[in-house]
Amino acid sequence: MIIRKLYKFENAHIVRQCTSRRCSRSLHGHSYKVELLFGSTTLDRGQMVYDFGLTKGMIKEFIDSFDHAITLWSGDDPAYLADMKKWSERWVQLPVNPSAEQFARTIFLIVDRVMEQTEMVNGESDVQLEGVIVHETETGYAHADRKDAYDSTMGPTNLHTITFSERVKEEWSNPKMFDELLARKRFVNPTVV
Repeated sequence: MIIRKLYKFENAHIVRQCTSRRCSRSLHGHSYKVELLFGSTTLDRGQMVYDFGLTKGMIKEFIDSFDHAITLWSGDDPAYLADMKKWSERWVQLPVNPSAEQFARTIFLIVDRVMEQTEMVNGESDVQLEGVIVHETETGYAHADRKDAYDSTMGPTNLHTITFSERVKEEWSNPKMFDELLARKRFVNPTVV
């Protein structure tokens, strides 16, 4: 069975080397919608694939990191990167061009790692992330599944190459959350009230 959780954020980017001049040469923004698809062949003690309340913690905070932020590509011009970081407190730097496709892959990698390192406490024995859909516009989206997310021919898959600005990290409930994720710290699903 598959369940879906929807998130929204506002973000600005430039997608270098794409066909459209507007997209590749001008900073612009989108109202993104992100769908996380979770699947399981069994249900937990509450007869759910995964309690939606559990997605309001780390998963929501990581996705919210992109809200009202600029997403940068580490391969972009160093002067541009420096200026964007100088004039914006909220930014995320990726090792890949910030296209909808790469947003889907990146979010998949982060959420998959959160799920992998989370101790399930209510019988969610085999729940896993099945896909991430990133709607860049009302009419266009990208869908990444596990194969896409970990396919190194589509770009780096190493979470260590993602950087969140200090301001983004300060807004998390745990400013060391990403460092702990990278260190493969175990997390326990909280009791949802």
